[in-house]
Amino acid sequence: MRTAHLITFAGSFVLSVAVNRADGLDTTPQTNARAAIQRGISYLRKTQSDDGSWSPGPGPAITALIVRAMLDQPQITADDAHVARGVAYILTKRREDGSFHNGFLQNYNTAICLSALSALPDQPSVTEAIHGAQDFLRNLQWSGQSDAQDRVVGQSHPFFGGAGYGKHGRPDLSNTQVMLQGLHDSGLSVDDPAFRRAVCFIGRCQGSVHNDMFANEIVTDGGFIYATSVSEQLVGIPQSMANPQMIDEAKAGRPVSGLRTYGSMTYAGFKSYIYAGLGRDDPRVKEAYDWIRRHYTLEYNPGLPQTLKMQGYYYYLMTFARALRASGDHQITTDDGRPHAWPAELIDRLGSLQKPDGSWLNEADRWLEGDPNLVTAYALIALNNAAVASEERAAEPSDEKRD
Repeated sequence: MRTAHLITFAGSFVLSVAVNRADGLDTTPQTNARAAIQRGISYLRKTQSDDGSWSPGPGPAITALIVRAMLDQPQITADDAHVARGVAYILTKRREDGSFHNGFLQNYNTAICLSALSALPDQPSVTEAIHGAQDFLRNLQWSGQSDAQDRVVGQSHPFFGGAGYGKHGRPDLSNTQVMLQGLHDSGLSVDDPAFRRAVCFIGRCQGSVHNDMFANEIVTDGGFIYATSVSEQLVGIPQSMANPQMIDEAKAGRPVSGLRTYGSMTYAGFKSYIYAGLGRDDPRVKEAYDWIRRHYTLEYNPGLPQTLKMQGYYYYLMTFARALRASGDHQITTDDGRPHAWPAELIDRLGSLQKPDGSWLNEADRWLEGDPNLVTAYALIALNNAAVASEERAAEPSDEKRD
């Protein structure tokens, strides 16, 4: 490798690509992705705490995200010292009911830990932990419990099928898709009732004529909002992060309507439909995909107000990559007729944003995206999905590469 490749500044990724091309070396998107991934992993190896954790404040979830990102790399195994310490830390957070947490954010932490453990070799202790976490998440999902007003959460309740941060928190689409990610990664059958219940909740977050509860409150453009209820007290008043002012309106007793959909939740909903086994001919899936085609961008979290559009940006890119890889589409043609090879475009975008030390960071520090450990994990997961999709695209016959 030439010395020029080792120059560390914000544009180093672009420079290294240019030098590679001059040398006639391999500059395929997946090669660039793997190089960026290695720089990111090198950064994380330096930031791991002595107890094996990374950023343990919210619980073991960030550690689990990083462990999963590392294990997704073919050259890293469970014997890797950093992975082994991370797994050992995760297992110290296991509770008798099968959950993983520090006393809060039970769904969030357990689901992400479940995803990480699912990437480990088949061992009796790991298998037991996986089954316990699956059972905990299914029991935590809203179905049959009573809400804060002592109303039983049946199928006609806005909470039904969803999952929230904690044991009794109101559900939201983000936590629901995190739950489904863990259940999917751990191999739970799509025929399990947990997936069917989740589809009910997810559909009620969609701006669709097929939404049986909130079709009149959400803009019917096929995208998704955050939650079917603002809080445990404001049940049945849906919430979108793209309409931040509506919470005050709801608290004041004014009707809520015209809720806007946005990127991170739309990709979360689309991915969750796929994980739940819905076909691409399902009208709800079609509507979500059409939203994606209309709002395709890697520059910001689309649908959010101009002043908020970078909030949750790396979560958006991770969910974008997971969703499109799950869809099997390696190219998207937008409404203007332009084809986008999203894996290559995403790899280029993340490469341009990587810091000299190998990390990523969101200056719009909301939802913990001011933590470089978390944001680097998001970026690595996005890059890995893009790299695999790029490899799959390269293996396709040329006529199949057209959208």
